[in-house]
Amino acid sequence: MEPIQFFKMSASGNDFILIDNRDRVVDRLYPDVRLFVAQVCRRRHSVGADGLILIEKSDRHDFVWRFFNADGSEAEMCGNGGRCAARFAYIKGIAGERLSFETLAGVMRAEVRDSIVKLQLTAPTELKLDYPIRLETREVFVSSVNTGVPHVILLTDDIDHVPVDDLGRLVRFHKTYSPAGTNVDFVQIIDRENVKVRTYERGVEGETFACGTGAVAVGVVLKEKNLAGDTVHIRTKGGETLKVYVNEEVYLEGSTHVIYAADLWKEATE
Repeated sequence: MEPIQFFKMSASGNDFILIDNRDRVVDRLYPDVRLFVAQVCRRRHSVGADGLILIEKSDRHDFVWRFFNADGSEAEMCGNGGRCAARFAYIKGIAGERLSFETLAGVMRAEVRDSIVKLQLTAPTELKLDYPIRLETREVFVSSVNTGVPHVILLTDDIDHVPVDDLGRLVRFHKTYSPAGTNVDFVQIIDRENVKVRTYERGVEGETFACGTGAVAVGVVLKEKNLAGDTVHIRTKGGETLKVYVNEEVYLEGSTHVIYAADLWKEATE
């Protein structure tokens, strides 16, 4: 079986496998694409990644993407993945410095400046502030918004000691958000322009180093609560600071990194 060319990229500590699938090579060689994704995203046993992105042909925009979480589930949107996809398309000559692409969440637009990518997301929806949910023996107040995928925001005074996996899992699978579930972002406010965020990601089923749509969700909620202004610097678990712009349009800006380009052999799925 022929090997498949791919890039390994990262953004803010999220890592992705990106494949030019305009000739449908993945679908042709691996009819069960979700199983293929789950196999190659395994760490230590295969390439390993938080997600996999297929770049495909579009009749109206520069490309269509299909985004998969590490477990093989398909997601509507991923901010950091979107930034990597934009740079990948620019490097491969699929698109120019200014580009647009189709996702399940709508059309995204991006600008590539060397390794920095500024991504315009679709308008947030389903914003709901300061409402209670019951978690086992206690009640917590949360806010939520959909920035391409659903997010729940919890404020904390001590983000370093929040049990992100345990508490995040309870919220992620809470009946309020069934059946699809939600991502969960824990936020400590430093001042009106700077916050720290840790995220439990649906589909990864654990904490990740960063989440682009989560960073945007935090910016949207904090502005609506008058706890932040139009521009917020989001310090991620991975150590990078993302910049979120919330005005009439919503943008996510940060660096991307090409780790390597290689061939994926069939053995990677065994």
